[in-house]
Amino acid sequence: MENHYKSGFITIIGRPNVGKSTFMNQVIGQKIAIMSDKAQTTRNKIQGVLTEKDAQIVFIDTPGIHKPKHRLGDFMVQIAENTLNEVDVVLFMIDAKEGYGRGDQYILDRLQNVKKPVFLIINKIDLIHPDDLFPLIDQYKDKCNFEEIIPISALAGNNVAHLVDTLKQHLPEGPQYYPADQITDHPERFIISEFVREKVLHLTKEEIPHSIAVVLENVEKRESNAVYIQATIITERSSQKGILIGKQGSMLKNIGKEARKDIEGLLGTKVYLELWVKVKKDWRNRQSSLTEYGYSKDEY
Repeated sequence: MENHYKSGFITIIGRPNVGKSTFMNQVIGQKIAIMSDKAQTTRNKIQGVLTEKDAQIVFIDTPGIHKPKHRLGDFMVQIAENTLNEVDVVLFMIDAKEGYGRGDQYILDRLQNVKKPVFLIINKIDLIHPDDLFPLIDQYKDKCNFEEIIPISALAGNNVAHLVDTLKQHLPEGPQYYPADQITDHPERFIISEFVREKVLHLTKEEIPHSIAVVLENVEKRESNAVYIQATIITERSSQKGILIGKQGSMLKNIGKEARKDIEGLLGTKVYLELWVKVKKDWRNRQSSLTEYGYSKDEY
């Protein structure tokens, strides 16, 4: 390891659907966080590890900060806010196309008490005209004492390398916390369940809101090196169960087919995925269910 090696933790916060997970995947170079055009896709904080010859950066992708409507929402917002004073740098990400909104002010109010450097990251610049960028910067620059303001396109990768280089300058000297080949602190089981949940969000569109959880029942590697996975999709209403299964099981089959592709990419081997659907009414407001499905405040 070189002298003056730098390392640190950087949290990514912002309103739902500003592109935090897309940025995480772009930086890490591999899909570890699920993406969706629906708000509030990320539920837990997900750590992605970027290791380079001179630095290791641990990015924390947090749930979008929003007004909670149930206990799961309370959990998500608390997770995001708790990271603000536990890191070396805060990235406040906004959507260039959406511009300033009341949800931004809620976050900006909380940033006033943060004693670490705060960057304003203007994402999705590929979706606006270049002439619209400077008025957007003017609108935000006096709302907080930003250390840096950096426009990017997380999806296209525009200016992401520059952002990473700039972040290194603000990190302290420190150890390499994780092995060089480790890209996340979450176990494979967590990522597998997230991939299944992503396909539900994508394939069911607005028919199924964020009322589902995915529980891995069994993961088994057999002699052929193939991995056999059994998972249950939890939903809140019987009507949603019917939609998830689909006519003659067609929807559930498509969910499994699409999820299996991502899981095989993650594991690098053949995967057999078996899915079931189970109804558990109002699980998002039951603390016992939240804990059972991995949304436990005690872990964070």
